[in-house]
Amino acid sequence: MLLLTRTITSIIPRTFILTASSPSFCAPSLTSIRSSFYRSFMSSVSVTESADCLQVQGHVQYDTPDHITPSNVHTSPLEQFHIWFNEALKANVREPDAISLSTATASGIPSSRMVLFKQLDKRGFVFYTNYTSRKSREMEENPQAALLFFWREMSRQVRVLGRVEKMSKEESEEYFKSRPVGTRLGAWASHQSSVIGEEDLPNRLAEVQERFGVQASDKEGDVPLPDFWGGWRVIPSEVEFWLGKPSRLHDRVRYLRVEGSPDDQPRWTIDRLSP
Repeated sequence: MLLLTRTITSIIPRTFILTASSPSFCAPSLTSIRSSFYRSFMSSVSVTESADCLQVQGHVQYDTPDHITPSNVHTSPLEQFHIWFNEALKANVREPDAISLSTATASGIPSSRMVLFKQLDKRGFVFYTNYTSRKSREMEENPQAALLFFWREMSRQVRVLGRVEKMSKEESEEYFKSRPVGTRLGAWASHQSSVIGEEDLPNRLAEVQERFGVQASDKEGDVPLPDFWGGWRVIPSEVEFWLGKPSRLHDRVRYLRVEGSPDDQPRWTIDRLSP
């Protein structure tokens, strides 16, 4: 049997203990084995691989020093998120604004993708996109969405579920004007989620640059908001804060919106969930 050795490494902020490998369930044809090891700030995953399957046999053991319970979190999940987001910034988390957005069609077929979180207001979480994109079409059909923030360096997650609404044109326009010229031109050039040819995108970019008389590399330029582009707000009905702990016995605190409470002043029940 041919053996190949490879290593996958990941950087984490604290020392951890890697669990022992379990027996392989992969077929013993062509197999790749990666040795498990550990050292401070670095981990390696043990993988058994064959022509039929790939099995991961190791994982990072979370060991965060802090704890969260219903008694020590803020009474509002939006305020608690504000606290955690600021702590992520101070901890130099890479891309703390990156979120997984999950949507579904009217018939319930889901899809997920990464987007950028741009604003938290008293109603909810805001991001911006093309209104003709797949995610926007699905939110038009089924006005519910889920967000996931994962801050690996801190072993923290925040899950958000709720209904969605479009931002006003004025709100979208204010944000659009703050974007670099190149990304504003890109919003015009991209027919997001549509099938394109190899030269379509650069040709469209050239067309909009000529139309507005600016280049993508320019520092300033008048590029207006497209009618097909703007913001979405997720108004949460459920928010969960997750903190990694040893032996997969994680801290989980969930907020559920009290039914009938207003969007701008919601009331919440707070519970601890089993890991």
